Amino acid sequence: MSEYLIPKYNMPYILERVFVMIFFFFRLLLYMEKNKKNNNAGQIFATIGADFVDHFWEKSWTYIKTVVDVVHEPVLILDKNFRVMAANESFYRVFQVEAGDTEQKIVYELGNGQWNIPALRKLLEDILPKNTFFKGFEVSHDFPSIGHKSMILNARQIHVKEDPSFPPIILLAIEDVTEMMSVAEMLALHTKQFEDETEERIERLEIYIENLKRKVDEPEISR
Repeated sequence: MSEYLIPKYNMPYILERVFVMIFFFFRLLLYMEKNKKNNNAGQIFATIGADFVDHFWEKSWTYIKTVVDVVHEPVLILDKNFRVMAANESFYRVFQVEAGDTEQKIVYELGNGQWNIPALRKLLEDILPKNTFFKGFEVSHDFPSIGHKSMILNARQIHVKEDPSFPPIILLAIEDVTEMMSVAEMLALHTKQFEDETEERIERLEIYIENLKRKVDEPEISR
């Protein structure tokens, strides 16, 4: 596993903005509920009712999943226990899995343990809690069903510190760079071959020049 910074937008950061917006409205609603007996805002909340909160969350979650679905890279939304809350179409397409076999399952258990990757565990369990995010980590893994994959992982943990009512949510974006890495390895191989051939030709040329110089110097020595 190596750190590799991708010169592109950080999708987990963009998705975080969506969650922050929704959390802001939720905190406003909670504030109104706690103070409904003491101010006009609370009276408004009492009039609206709790059904509005449920409806608001349902619409917000639909919006979140819609945003995730239009992202080109595969994305997983995990809860604090690394259980998959949702995944986008790109994830299902790239890794050839079904929603029924993915949602509400621990990420390490996906695909009969295909995602039980030591490097992923280290990132989620050790690095993420200490930094709340990580980006540009390269992970390679051999999947039984789809073969070798090289991936760039970006993740961000989203939580509202001031309000424990909102449990942490983890956004994990996965960029499949298998083809790009294959091309890079092929280019590196060709470059190495070219360097070896060039070095060999230079050595042969140096030997030729040395022999030619020796032949030119021989008549002078005989005199």
